[in-house]
Amino acid sequence: MSAAQRNQTVARMTACLAMALAAAMPAAHAQQVTLTETGSTLLAPLFSTWSEAYAKTHPGVHISVGATGSAAGIEQAIAGKVNIGASDAYMSDADAMKHPQIINVPLAIAAQTVNYNLPGLNDTHLKLDGPTLAGIYTGAIHQWDAPAIAALNPGVHLPHHEIVPVRRGDGSGDTFVFTQFLTFSTPSWENSLGYGTTVDWPTVSGAVAATGNAGMVNALKTAPYSVGYIGVSYAKDIAAAGLGTAALKNGAGEFVLPTKATITAGAASLGVRTPPDERLSLVFSPAAGTYPLVNYEYAVVSTKQPSPELAAEIRKLLEWSIVPSDENAAYLEAVHFIPLPPHTWELSITQIESIR
Repeated sequence: MSAAQRNQTVARMTACLAMALAAAMPAAHAQQVTLTETGSTLLAPLFSTWSEAYAKTHPGVHISVGATGSAAGIEQAIAGKVNIGASDAYMSDADAMKHPQIINVPLAIAAQTVNYNLPGLNDTHLKLDGPTLAGIYTGAIHQWDAPAIAALNPGVHLPHHEIVPVRRGDGSGDTFVFTQFLTFSTPSWENSLGYGTTVDWPTVSGAVAATGNAGMVNALKTAPYSVGYIGVSYAKDIAAAGLGTAALKNGAGEFVLPTKATITAGAASLGVRTPPDERLSLVFSPAAGTYPLVNYEYAVVSTKQPSPELAAEIRKLLEWSIVPSDENAAYLEAVHFIPLPPHTWELSITQIESIR
């Protein structure tokens, strides 16, 4: 980004902050408006926090929050059944071409963790990579002490026990990101299964399908010797369930844990490539120090709203949610999300302003 572009972005951020502060003054006779949101269970804890905070300074606006999975969020936004579809996944090329009025607006940066319930080893950060996880989810690797897992974890006494793979049974952005990791790191997975909010999962003995991130946490907690993927906003639930968290092999060949620094690095490495429509994968960066399961959290919205008044309310909410402030930074920190970098923030503002 050039100096002129940086100055323009700073000026735009300052203007948006001023507008957000002005909008935060409660109106004496606020018009009653209900905005509907549904979709990503990873984004749901943040949207719940946002809805409560927004209502305090916008007493005439009620935000209905639903956690139905990213696929449902996209579908209902396209169908006009909700004002905002929340999704960890961006729309496919086919859907974007078919529905050009629907935009994908990043609101924040998130990540997924790979977790396990391995008696006696949940305090150990096992090392796992894409090919090994692909082997587990296809059934090619079915024992915890299999040579592929043992080779990644020398000196760790792994049990000779069947692995219980846990996956999402609903249409999920977490599945989208997780299967992107398997696709980008494992040619055999790319050539047979690929990625999506749903995939044609192979039949694996003992595998468990769960609904939502809360369902994933509960399934892992109640199934010893299980492994699965969970949105980072459920970190407190993961800790409360006593689950282990894996160090994953990134594109640079390093095994890294999901920390604020590694997630930020992963987003920074690939985020500079973000196009105007902001549909971009942040998964499996080739750069050092990056966590491989990183993603944008999207608001999927129609640019063609039933009325100018409703469009204005949607714009105000979305701009408020990404405006740089200590308060908004705290909301993101609470769910282990990362704020948008200036380049992406500028693109998101431009897309938001197209909602009419």
